[in-house]
Amino acid sequence: MTDGEVRYGRDGEIATVIFDRPAARNAMTWRMYEQLGEACAQIRREDALRVAVFRGAGGKAFIAGTDIAQFRAFRGGDDGIVETLPVPTLAVIEGFAIGGGLAIAAACDIRIATPGSRFGVPIARTLGNCLSIANYARLVAALGASRAKRMLLLAENLSAEEALAAGFLGEIVEAEELDRRVCALCARLAQHAPITMRVSKEAIGRLLHAGLPHGDDLVRACYGSDDFRLGVEAFVDKREPRWTGK
Repeated sequence: MTDGEVRYGRDGEIATVIFDRPAARNAMTWRMYEQLGEACAQIRREDALRVAVFRGAGGKAFIAGTDIAQFRAFRGGDDGIVETLPVPTLAVIEGFAIGGGLAIAAACDIRIATPGSRFGVPIARTLGNCLSIANYARLVAALGASRAKRMLLLAENLSAEEALAAGFLGEIVEAEELDRRVCALCARLAQHAPITMRVSKEAIGRLLHAGLPHGDDLVRACYGSDDFRLGVEAFVDKREPRWTGK
């Protein structure tokens, strides 16, 4: 199985970022996270760009989390945060948006999905790690505290219908209509005042993160724990973890 890649392209006023590792349901590798950062930097440098679309390859998943085997070499406490881009961002979700994939989708401005899509953060069951405080804030803002706790504490996935009802999705689109709908949304966004949209995004971001508490101690508590190391080893070995609480 390859390390995959994140592919960046531009067609006129529209940028497209493709998460391309379909054999692993587009599970992210460190190389792919680096390429995502490079793609975002390119979007910021582009002139006359109006919209950025984020999408998974293969039609089965947006991003099914992070490749767990890589965590065997992970010793730090900081996780990646998708930065706010100056143009409207559209997440096109077909299938799974799990873990880091859900965090990336939550960082986008507009989200659409196919009917069978699923959304979740099953880390309490699988790895014993955590999200950044900013990603917790995004999930609570997008899903509400009760649904966020259900995803994080019970490790349950939400259906596309539940995500739509929560306001996380803008709409559910049948697979055969997805490309047409993406084009229509991009065309509509491209016609709107770019400064107004950029300022609106920034204003909403400031409101969301105003007074956001520090969370580095929480991240260190999880990523530095014995349970996290046990969780990674158990996942890679395809067995149930035996949590110690240490």
